[in-house]
Amino acid sequence: MNKNILKGLALASVAGLTLAGCASAPAEPTVTPVDYKACMVSDEGGFDDGSFNEEAYNGLKEAIAVLGVQSAEAQSESGTDYQPNVDAMVAEGCNMIVPVGFALAAATDVASAANPSVNFAPVDTALSNPDFSTKYVDNVKPLLFDTAEAAFLAGYVAAGTSKTGKVATFGGAPYPSVTIFMDGFKQGVAHYNEVKGAKVKVLGTDGDDQSKWTMTGDFSDVAKGKTVSANFIKQGADVIMPVAGPVGLGSGQAALEAEGVYVIGVDTDWYKAPKFDEFKSLILTSVQKNMSVAIFETIKAGLEGTFKGGEDIYVGTLANKGVGISPEHEAKWGAGLADEVAALEADIVSGKIDVKSSY
Repeated sequence: MNKNILKGLALASVAGLTLAGCASAPAEPTVTPVDYKACMVSDEGGFDDGSFNEEAYNGLKEAIAVLGVQSAEAQSESGTDYQPNVDAMVAEGCNMIVPVGFALAAATDVASAANPSVNFAPVDTALSNPDFSTKYVDNVKPLLFDTAEAAFLAGYVAAGTSKTGKVATFGGAPYPSVTIFMDGFKQGVAHYNEVKGAKVKVLGTDGDDQSKWTMTGDFSDVAKGKTVSANFIKQGADVIMPVAGPVGLGSGQAALEAEGVYVIGVDTDWYKAPKFDEFKSLILTSVQKNMSVAIFETIKAGLEGTFKGGEDIYVGTLANKGVGISPEHEAKWGAGLADEVAALEADIVSGKIDVKSSY
């Protein structure tokens, strides 16, 4: 994994995301309950966003059903909810707390320091020292995902499918856990151009300066997603990858009103998610971040007493199946493209192709 990924994911700039109050346990266990409590705090979009939060939430639900752990949860509706929600989970007597999202880094830092007997497994963020170096804490195990690798494959698919020679991507906010998708997507398109002698252009990512990347400014305003996507379509884009949770619904709506435009999902397989059924036939593929598996295994380790924090950071990659792309569900990909993607994945896993990410 590129060192910049870890550093970038550890830079905690947490102002601006939103999400809300405590709720009861999400499900009843199907096995004998055990004396262990695993809890979760959401980021913007809520646990039913069909994407980032919901994929993470599935890991908690599986732990409840399979392991019999007790649970509590809190959804956040604004940035001011993060610390109170994390603190509320501590007050609930949770043995492990899973803060979902880069924006919860500061709240995790404060709570983990004040409660060394509670384990924390923050998703998409490590903690950082004042000099922005990674901060290793014994009761904190970051769950990170090198989504640039999977997004590289999606970018290649987008370029290989585009009829106009223009594809696009945008995000909700310029956090490393968002722009890492865009980094990989751009590199995948560039690789396609290199090996095919093509000139497919990526709209929305003019250089590596985050201030120049197209962002909607939040992860909940579907109308913004539709407006941004419609503008890309006017410029000729026929494949769009929104990295903004539920805002991606707006991309699907814009695609439905156009002709020959596809959408690439993120975090989970959108084709299988009911929230995106309205434009299911237009989903080209999805960049999957298999958070549910990592969260389940981390809760299981906590239950079994084998949880390790500190420098034992989990990083999901193509090699360990922590990230990937969904297969072609309908006949949308170009001829031979699936075989080319499989070969590319093998080359990334072997190190023959180096997918980088910079912030």
